[in-house]
Amino acid sequence: MSTIELSMGYLLHWGARVIRRLADRRLKGFGLSAAHLPIIYALAENEAMAQKALAAYASIEQPTMAATLTRMERDRIIERRPDPDDKRSSLFSLTTATRKKLPAIWRTIEDLNNEALGGLPESQRQQFRRQLNTMIEAMEARVAAEGGKAER
Repeated sequence: MSTIELSMGYLLHWGARVIRRLADRRLKGFGLSAAHLPIIYALAENEAMAQKALAAYASIEQPTMAATLTRMERDRIIERRPDPDDKRSSLFSLTTATRKKLPAIWRTIEDLNNEALGGLPESQRQQFRRQLNTMIEAMEARVAAEGGKAER
């Protein structure tokens, strides 16, 4: 077994890159990319959110979030309105057109996830997801213990 095959970080990174590439291709028809998904997830669960809350939810730096939101607003994926509780802030929400596409977007992601897990027997798929979540939580706790910021 090569050193690369032994590296969890490399394997997870490579797997994520492949899934992201496929997601980008499949979401293109919706006018989306994989980079939009954390924002789509957040706004699908919440009627509207401020940029700061979205950045924390998606674990994206503020400048990157601002640029992403600007592009998504330009592409009419999201809309912005003034925050009634804070005149200096805006609230972002999904457009009606994007909300209507959510069932098809979720099916696309579910199909991709099923393909990604296709090499595993059905009986091991949920176990793999739980193990992966457990590993991520443990590593995020380690990052926090070392004074860093958790990603989720």
